[in-house]
Amino acid sequence: MSTPTSPNSPQGLPLLDMEILRTFLAISETGSFSRAAQQIHRTPSAVSMQIKRLEEMLGRALFVREPRQVHLTPEGETMLGYARQLLEINDEAVGQFLSPQVGGTVRLGAPDDLGTRVLPGILSLFSRSYPAVQVNVRVGRSPDLMRRLDIGELDIALLVAEAGNRPHRLAEPIYREPLVWAGREGGVALQRSPLPIAVADRGCPWRRMALESLTRSGHRYRIAYTCEHTAAQEAATGQDIAITPLPRGLVHAPLRVIEEDEAGLSPLGDYEVLMLRMPARGAAVEALAEHIMDHFSGTPNAAAAAVV
Repeated sequence: MSTPTSPNSPQGLPLLDMEILRTFLAISETGSFSRAAQQIHRTPSAVSMQIKRLEEMLGRALFVREPRQVHLTPEGETMLGYARQLLEINDEAVGQFLSPQVGGTVRLGAPDDLGTRVLPGILSLFSRSYPAVQVNVRVGRSPDLMRRLDIGELDIALLVAEAGNRPHRLAEPIYREPLVWAGREGGVALQRSPLPIAVADRGCPWRRMALESLTRSGHRYRIAYTCEHTAAQEAATGQDIAITPLPRGLVHAPLRVIEEDEAGLSPLGDYEVLMLRMPARGAAVEALAEHIMDHFSGTPNAAAAAVV
């Protein structure tokens, strides 16, 4: 299929396809053609074909392909800036005509790492579709978020819990994913005794699931690294200080998934992201709640950074 050109563009320059730009952006964010394909609901071959068309049209290689991940070339970095601007303008223009005129303020609570890694992207897209809605975010621990929701200080709260656990009467599961043990590729932390682990502080469901798993498997362990931020636990694991429980979708090089039969570890089980929302809070609250649920249901690895 030929690439469309603009009759008014200099020398008939081709027009960039918004869908291909979305694919390009997904690959640059995930570092993987296969993960991007999952995210945008296309086959890996279709994703590869789209990028091939884009590179042929521009006459430049945009990615460096490696066995486990891909990286942007200098030309790809330049294209990334343009792609983000073009998609933002496109979404803003379309949203101006197609989105309902909803306004107001929504008070949203979320755990720290979810508020750091996942929410900014979700809220950026939401603001383009609902420019008249103001979202105020509070990041904190789950018990505090539930209390604030109950006393009316929050309209929506996101929590993380072990699958099947409902810590609040309004809890609604919106995402589920397996928790796995992760270690440094080629590292030796797994062979140490007692087994060094990196976990969050007390109250974190991932910590509880990890300790219960180690108890079931009879492993001697010590908590070698404690931090509320998943990024810090990843960093400690990346330096081979410890192994750590992570969502499967969050394990990327230099980390690897430690398979259960490899070290006699018991399965960790699944975790869920839960949404709590106060009823009858208005169209703005409902619009944001639906937007968040659509994001998690349509993006397999979107919640991989969530932790309390």
